[in-house]
Amino acid sequence: MTVSLSNGRHAADEETRAEVDVLNSRLEKTTQLTKKIQACLSRLEATGKSVRDVSGPLNGETKRLQILGNNIDAAIKAIEKLRQPADSKEDEENIIRQGPEKAGLSNYLNSIKRLNKALENMQTSNLRANQQTISDLQRLVKNGNTQLENSFDKMLRTETPRSIEPLHYITKDRPFPLLPQDKISKLSLMNSYVSGNNSSDNPLVKIYAEVRGSYLSQTLVNLAYASVNTAKKKSHDAIYRSGTNGIGMYSQAMEGLFVAEYENICNIFMRQDWGPAFQTTCQAPLAELARTLRELNNHIKAHLSTDCYLAYEVTEIMSGLSNNLDTRTGELKATLAAALKPVRETGKMSLAELLEDTKRKVGAIQALPSDGSPMPVVSETMQRLQTMVAFLRPISSIMISIGDGGWKSATPSNTSTDAIPSLASFDIGADGKQIFAHYCTDTIDLLMSALEQKARMLLKGKSVLGVFLANSITIVERMIRDSDLKPLLEGRLAALDVWRKKAKALYSDACKEVSMHLFDVIHTNRSQRPPSGSNESASIVKALSSKDKDSIKAKFQTFNTSFDELVIRHKQYSMEREVRQIFAKDIQQMLEPLYNRFWDRYHEVDKGRGKYIKYDKSAISAVFLSLY
Repeated sequence: MTVSLSNGRHAADEETRAEVDVLNSRLEKTTQLTKKIQACLSRLEATGKSVRDVSGPLNGETKRLQILGNNIDAAIKAIEKLRQPADSKEDEENIIRQGPEKAGLSNYLNSIKRLNKALENMQTSNLRANQQTISDLQRLVKNGNTQLENSFDKMLRTETPRSIEPLHYITKDRPFPLLPQDKISKLSLMNSYVSGNNSSDNPLVKIYAEVRGSYLSQTLVNLAYASVNTAKKKSHDAIYRSGTNGIGMYSQAMEGLFVAEYENICNIFMRQDWGPAFQTTCQAPLAELARTLRELNNHIKAHLSTDCYLAYEVTEIMSGLSNNLDTRTGELKATLAAALKPVRETGKMSLAELLEDTKRKVGAIQALPSDGSPMPVVSETMQRLQTMVAFLRPISSIMISIGDGGWKSATPSNTSTDAIPSLASFDIGADGKQIFAHYCTDTIDLLMSALEQKARMLLKGKSVLGVFLANSITIVERMIRDSDLKPLLEGRLAALDVWRKKAKALYSDACKEVSMHLFDVIHTNRSQRPPSGSNESASIVKALSSKDKDSIKAKFQTFNTSFDELVIRHKQYSMEREVRQIFAKDIQQMLEPLYNRFWDRYHEVDKGRGKYIKYDKSAISAVFLSLY
């Protein structure tokens, strides 16, 4: 049993050893195989390195050959592309030769664009072989642009009449005509190409301004002549009346035409060209306007006292035109201000010059009527102020610009002589009315002072001087009261009251002399005076001495003589109705109470014989009434 177990274990060990030997044998073979593989890999790596060393230069050369091939292909394509304009040059030349009318505007413009593109490409290539083709293309492009400009000119001239009758549109309140819409579309298309290919000034602007500027000038020229002709005077002393000059119609036509022209320009040109095109187009008619205004200004200066109102009217009309155009277009304000400046300056100067003219007219008077009649200069001066009210808007603007009282200075303190007044400055506010009222009162005061100075030199006697001044004051007041001056000068005529009091004082001086004969210095014994209600005159006369009675008789006789002279002079004086009433009332109020008192006290000295006493109370009252 033990032997058999031992034999079994020995057999198992042998079998295990045998398996181990097999495994060792296999491991040895694997090791040897690994070594062989490593050796192969080393040889393979060495071979690959050799291959890389050989194939590297070949690969770089291949890439260079590929790039060269691509470059050659691109050069061939570029050459073919550069050859295309030369190949199509004849086709484009045929289109250019036909012109926009025959070839069609769109086709023609596309042809010029293609030629420009081809020329740009060739100039970029800068190949010497293309120089002839470049020259040919430049010639074609230049010819094409010239024909396009000629076509623009031709179309514009075809649609532009030499002139139109502006009164037809003004009187019927119709807008001035525009260019036809289909022509505007074509003209705009042409301009789009030209302005896009011109970095400098657009040549079509010059063409447009030449054609349309002539049309505007020819349309307005007759109105310009009419403005000058209607200023000519039929009578040298005729005062200008508002609206009688043609400048208003001229301005209205110019505004309508310019607004229509600006709309045409906006529809044809690019925005950056609107201002320059409009300014250039209007240049010729504006030059004619400036010439017209200079002629009117020369006429106004030659007849300043009667036609200064035309300067005010022109100032208002032209300022309105400028403001309206500035609102609609934003242009021409400076140009119109420069054209208006001479007339506006004359208007400013006229305010002081009219005052000087009044002084000159009074100073030139060589004689005054001996009956105290007023001089024409009074009504002429007031008529001038009345007329100025009709031009209060522009006058207020001018007066505000020179300042209150600026007419007294030789150099008014205006700060913007070149600026044209805005519409707001023509609103007659309180300031404008106050300044004008101040001017009126200055004019009246200057007139009255000059007249008084002249009258003191030429008239003899205070009475006639008082009549002369009173007549003048009354005419001034009447012409204020019966005109539009009244609301402007209401409450501002205190100076006239001063002059009226002065006139009354001068005239009443003669009454004082007459009244001196009615004062008595005879004293009677108070105890001898009769009581009230009794025959005072008889008692007073009875108490007088013979010398006193003779004195009273002399006083009555002297009074009769001086009073009769006073009455005669009063009736001989030429007085305005209001003046006669005022002076008659003053005479009556001053003398009648004195005479009645004197007559009551001393009429018994005559004992009813009429030898010394000419008038009883009723008779002298009738005389006083006759003075009215």
